[in-house]
Amino acid sequence: MTDTKDRIRQEAEALGFDAVRFTQAELPPQVLSWLKDALAAGHHGTMGWLEDRAEQRAQPRVLWSDAQCVLMLGMNYGPDENPLHKLEHATAGNISCYAQGDDYHDVIKKRLKQLGRWIGETFNCQLKVFVDTAPVAEKPLAMQAGLGWQGKHTNLVSREHGSWLFLGAIYLALDIEADEPEVDHCGSCQACLDVCPTNAFPAPYKLDARRCISYLTIEHKGPIPEEFREAMGNRIYGCDDCLAVCPWNKFAAEASEAKLQARDELKSPALADLAQLDDPAFRTLFRKSPVKRIGRDRFVRNVAIAIGNSDDESLKGVLVPLLSDPSDVVRDAAGWALAQLDA
Repeated sequence: MTDTKDRIRQEAEALGFDAVRFTQAELPPQVLSWLKDALAAGHHGTMGWLEDRAEQRAQPRVLWSDAQCVLMLGMNYGPDENPLHKLEHATAGNISCYAQGDDYHDVIKKRLKQLGRWIGETFNCQLKVFVDTAPVAEKPLAMQAGLGWQGKHTNLVSREHGSWLFLGAIYLALDIEADEPEVDHCGSCQACLDVCPTNAFPAPYKLDARRCISYLTIEHKGPIPEEFREAMGNRIYGCDDCLAVCPWNKFAAEASEAKLQARDELKSPALADLAQLDDPAFRTLFRKSPVKRIGRDRFVRNVAIAIGNSDDESLKGVLVPLLSDPSDVVRDAAGWALAQLDA
């Protein structure tokens, strides 16, 4: 099957994938054990879909019994500057690097489908394509395939691409020899744990999503707990701190895929402008962006909190109309932000 691996790898690289590795369609029992421990501790917050299909997530063949191997693919989305520098600009919104270009789900899924179609036709086999939309343990599978390892911040780290890899998976009903797995290269470093503004890591390799700014600004639908609001700073969609501080990023390169590169209007948008977005304007600005999926209300909620953290009293004027906004989460955030600026 060496020829098969080489041909698939060449086709994947031609389609723009930066990392292409194979692993068996089986994960060790510890993956389910770790997942159940995190669920029992409530670390998943309101992400009930993690609990609903835990067995399928932890074992590929439970999701699809015909799977024989898993093709794991990575696409680099390295930023053109250090995301931590944006924290210094308090009146500009800080959007996570992965969301400043086109939605990676759409970009990668299109390429995965192209690759899957070619594999199916070339090798006459059944397959299933996944990109963050099904119960698939992408990071354990990626580590087992040798793309990288799960760092102490629980995200994948690559020796070639640092922390900036989007992952996709293709389950294949095809017997292909597995590649060597990667080992953990974190050593004694815990920079990712130390930099977290909300102490979201109860221990190395464990994340409590309920304290994570990415979870709070994206997945959490209600008012953001007040204990985390000041720590959010100007982060209005996601947080890159634990990724950006990783020393392995010194080997990372800027994203080569044009659709994943940051749009100018999303690099450092003015909070004053974002606070005035109505639903149509929000949808226009974030067309093709993953930001669009959280909706205008949650987004403006985040923007209002960032304004409250800006120490810029000139922004009070954009908060006042939000006090009578139809959304209760927006009204709540605007009231808190005004009180912060008054203080």
